[in-house]
Amino acid sequence: MLGQVLAYAVHGSFSWSLFGGVQLLGVLDQLFIVFANDFADREADAINPSPTVLSGGSRVIQEGKLAPEALRKAAWIMLAAMLVVALVLALIHQLWWLPVLVLGGAGLLWAYSFAPLRLSYRGHGELLQGVGVGMLLPVIGFYAQAGSFEALPWLGLLPCFLLGYVGNLLTSLPDYPGDRAASKRTYAVRHGQFDARRHALEMLAVAIGFGWLVVGGLPWWGVAMIIAVPLVPVLAAARMLGSADAGNRGECLRFVFLGAGAANLAMLTWMAAALVQSLVQSLGQSLV
Repeated sequence: MLGQVLAYAVHGSFSWSLFGGVQLLGVLDQLFIVFANDFADREADAINPSPTVLSGGSRVIQEGKLAPEALRKAAWIMLAAMLVVALVLALIHQLWWLPVLVLGGAGLLWAYSFAPLRLSYRGHGELLQGVGVGMLLPVIGFYAQAGSFEALPWLGLLPCFLLGYVGNLLTSLPDYPGDRAASKRTYAVRHGQFDARRHALEMLAVAIGFGWLVVGGLPWWGVAMIIAVPLVPVLAAARMLGSADAGNRGECLRFVFLGAGAANLAMLTWMAAALVQSLVQSLGQSLV
């Protein structure tokens, strides 16, 4: 959605049919990721002593509700459906880069969860989520609506990358005991729970502080607004910095929700700022 709003703000055109197609791609991508990760993480999830609503898998394999092979097939079906949707949109709207971008996202998931790289276990899988969720998805949305990469705020993808990176870090915090038991080298396992939380808040603050790269040309008060609003949950999470270990389940989850809320608020304020800026410019041109 962020990428599509930025495209509208820059180019002034918007297609609801393309919006629907891109959002459908997003749903299929989400299902592909969930099914593939549940299959890839089935052994680690089986020894996770503290699964939560945010992490530890869906538990359908561990509870005997589905066979691993069913999830593997479902992941392939979702990937195939994504490619079909991308190809249809490419043929109708001449968006020839769209299938390439979709395949690129699938490649990032493969490198994250499956051999030979399997970076979610070997370490630094956060980089892949930063690139995939933080950068690739906004690029897909922008390209689909704009029909090109012209005027894409490339530097603005850096704060988006940080939000995707932190998203991976945050959702792994409740899984710390299980990840250690499974030798899964997540950020918290590599650096410790306290430093992982501290670094998450620091990176969120940096991403929010550089939101003016995402939406350029804002007045000083506009920049102040897109910084101040998403910083509120960051400051609230900072109060739990020293006590939100995975063993303190409720507080750990509250910390994660506040961090994720800050990231979503940042994107919402960027979208709102881009829309307001576009509206003001349109009104100014019509008055002239």
